[in-house]
Amino acid sequence: MSRAGSDSPPEGRRYASLRGRTAFQRVFRTGSRHRSGGVVVIVAAGASGPPRVGIVAGAKKVGGAVQRNRAKRRLREALMSVPLREGYDHVVIASRSVLTAPLGEVERWLQRAVGEETADGGI
Repeated sequence: MSRAGSDSPPEGRRYASLRGRTAFQRVFRTGSRHRSGGVVVIVAAGASGPPRVGIVAGAKKVGGAVQRNRAKRRLREALMSVPLREGYDHVVIASRSVLTAPLGEVERWLQRAVGEETADGGI
């Protein structure tokens, strides 16, 4: 069954995908930024429901297509162990260090960045 346009997370995932240029632009414009290690997490209030996540791995920061896809796969895997707040949209920006860091370290970076968001009292 096709999931195009669905706001519910895929089987086994605790977050839905952030889709569309306007959604990304809104998070970039209104969200708060938190950097930890090789990732930047931007968090903004979103629609009620499961958290939505968009992953950015640009060619200038990460590399060619193979490296960008690998970075996104590693971030998706690391996000499985990070608690995300319901009703918020997250954009995760990768750097080249996501490719070489141990997965546990990438998980810690994400947990710290998301933890800063919750420590600040949200948005």
